[in-house]
Amino acid sequence: MKLAQRYILFAVIATLLNLLFQAVSLALYQGVGYLFVAMFWGTAAGLVVKYLLDKWFIFYDKSEHIRDHGKKFAKYTLTGVGTTFIFWGTEWLFDWLFAWPGALYVGAVVGLAIGYLIKYFLDRRYVFNSAAVQLQDSH
Repeated sequence: MKLAQRYILFAVIATLLNLLFQAVSLALYQGVGYLFVAMFWGTAAGLVVKYLLDKWFIFYDKSEHIRDHGKKFAKYTLTGVGTTFIFWGTEWLFDWLFAWPGALYVGAVVGLAIGYLIKYFLDRRYVFNSAAVQLQDSH
C-alpha cells in the first residue's frame, strides 16, 4: 500500500474513532457546551490513535525511549492545534448553519479531512523530520 493510501486509511480510522467518541459524549451529556465537550473527547481519542499510526506506519519512527515519545507527542499535539481549530470551526459552522442532526458530523468529516492534509506536511517537517522519514517518503 502506498504512503498516501495508508495516510488516508489512518485518517479515516481516526475520523471514525473521533465521531464515535463524539456520539457517545453527545448521548451522555447535553448540558452547557455539549458540542465542545463532544469535540474535545473525539479529538483526544483520534489524536492518540493517529499519532501511533503515523509514527509507526507513515513516518517509520523507531524511537522507543519514553522521553523521545513524550517530545514527539508534544510536537505532534502542537502541530495539531491549528488544524484542530479548522476541524472544530468547520464542525461548529455546519451545526450552526444547517438544521439537521447529521450536519455536525458532515462538518466534522470536512474539517478533519482539511486538517489531516495540512497536518501531514506539518508533521513531516516539524515532528518526524529524521533522515529515515525523508528516505521513506521519497518512495
